[in-house]
Amino acid sequence: MKKIWQLLPTTLLLASAVAHGSVQTFISHEQPTSVVELYTSQGCSSCPPAEKWLSSLTQSPQLWKQVIPLAFHVDYWDYLGWKDPFANKSYSGRQRDYARSGGTSSVYTPGFVVAGHEWRGWFQNEPLRLPTAQQAVGKLQLTLDGSNLDVVFEPKQPAPKDLTLYVARLGFGIDTKIARGENAGKTIKHDFVVLSLQQVSSADNNHWHSQLHDDSRGERQAVVAWLGVPGQPAPYQAVGGWIAP
Repeated sequence: MKKIWQLLPTTLLLASAVAHGSVQTFISHEQPTSVVELYTSQGCSSCPPAEKWLSSLTQSPQLWKQVIPLAFHVDYWDYLGWKDPFANKSYSGRQRDYARSGGTSSVYTPGFVVAGHEWRGWFQNEPLRLPTAQQAVGKLQLTLDGSNLDVVFEPKQPAPKDLTLYVARLGFGIDTKIARGENAGKTIKHDFVVLSLQQVSSADNNHWHSQLHDDSRGERQAVVAWLGVPGQPAPYQAVGGWIAP
């Protein structure tokens, strides 16, 4: 399958990952990291090609550095005869929040949101072009020690008030054989699946503490954290990386 993500110049500041024993630290660059959100469902016959395309981003040299993909499985197609095991009504709600805020035109699958804005280029086989020359907002650092999460934001400019931290655990290499519904008889491979999503609103001077939700699904896993502005679903800054086995 043709990969239609576009390689970006490597002269930009890159995110970094550091591991000391069981402790892992991921640090973003100062410019906003672009988050690519796919709203999908195992009950949607149009979604497997979109998920295959998203899986191709595992090979992108810009993964975790300039682009962070997320696959949110929605629940509004479950009535067609197949209940998506990764679906969550809060993910459907997040997609509706984009529609309400004007970030997208409507709610549908497969639906892509890139850096907070609807992207329909996938349907025309267009390359993915990430925003460039963005104003620096600051560095976001995530430290994972076992299941203990420590997240610190160092703003480059005055940050919005009441920033909320979101943390997602992602699963990769997950094969699901679909028995009913529009995709009956197909086996779908999933990557970047949001296995859990937690919201941490209390912060001490842009410093958050929490526990990463436990979910063992997937051949490989990653963790992603992003900051949200109240009333706006688009990530303000994001960071992420592979969880060491």
